[in-house]
Amino acid sequence: MTHLIETQQFDREALQRLFRLASIYEGKRDESLRGKILASLFYEPSTRTRLSFESAMLRLGGNVLSMENASESSSSTKGETIEDTIRIVDNYADSIVMRHPEAGAAARAAAVSEVPIINGGDGVGQHPTQAFLDLYTIEREIGRTDDFHIAFVGDLKYGRAARSLAYLLGKYDNVRMTFVSAPALKMKDDIKQHLAEHGVRIEEMEDLQGVMQEADVVYQTRVQKERFPSQKEHEQFKGAYVINLPMADSMKKGAILIHPLPRAGEIAPEVDDSPHAVYFKQAGYGVLVRMALLKTLLGEEKKTIRTYRRKK
Repeated sequence: MTHLIETQQFDREALQRLFRLASIYEGKRDESLRGKILASLFYEPSTRTRLSFESAMLRLGGNVLSMENASESSSSTKGETIEDTIRIVDNYADSIVMRHPEAGAAARAAAVSEVPIINGGDGVGQHPTQAFLDLYTIEREIGRTDDFHIAFVGDLKYGRAARSLAYLLGKYDNVRMTFVSAPALKMKDDIKQHLAEHGVRIEEMEDLQGVMQEADVVYQTRVQKERFPSQKEHEQFKGAYVINLPMADSMKKGAILIHPLPRAGEIAPEVDDSPHAVYFKQAGYGVLVRMALLKTLLGEEKKTIRTYRRKK
């Protein structure tokens, strides 16, 4: 049984195949997953991940069972465990995409599931499909996945999307990373250690202005309000790194500004018309990548993904 729990399951060759398949699906639909059912089980709010997965499944001829706000509307309110919920939903669907506030929840689900589990984000853990679409955006927009400089900005401590992409980029050559954040929101040591082991050049700083002019990719993130221990602590960092139009205009030719979205004031609205701003296009790429992923998991391409093995 194949589950998608973490970015480490894909090597460069598998990612290349996934991206080729995603490009094929641009502007197209088919019936290749006709009769298949995807259950979207979301214990946390989601717009892009849930709807793009559901759109992807429908565009491939499949069907969808959707449960949003599962933390309030599912039997978890009665004390049902993740494991028991998955054992039940297994009977209703051919695959399950799940988001949960607890890191490691997707792995728990995969340990008992009889159908493929897709991690749609687990707390401060990983968000592998977001990392895939981020990398696909980089490839499409700057034309390469090696030899570039990326600046990660904002909440790097709690932001699972930035963590997942940084982890994924360790597979590529000559990728320089700059982490821009307040000291209290620095990238955690597990990611930095992994990157060091893979020979990735990293630097950390608090100043954003200079790196905006140097980077090929600027990855802006919001401050993760829902992850902070208190509202007071969140307010300390809200608005610390805001990209306005003059800052975007300072970016070099061909450089891109991306964001996993939603934004919460960290990119000014006037930046939307900048040629560097591709974050809405990035969200659109998410449908293509998730179409390719569903086809990979449920269709003829299923052998392109490494089997997830639970860590002991």
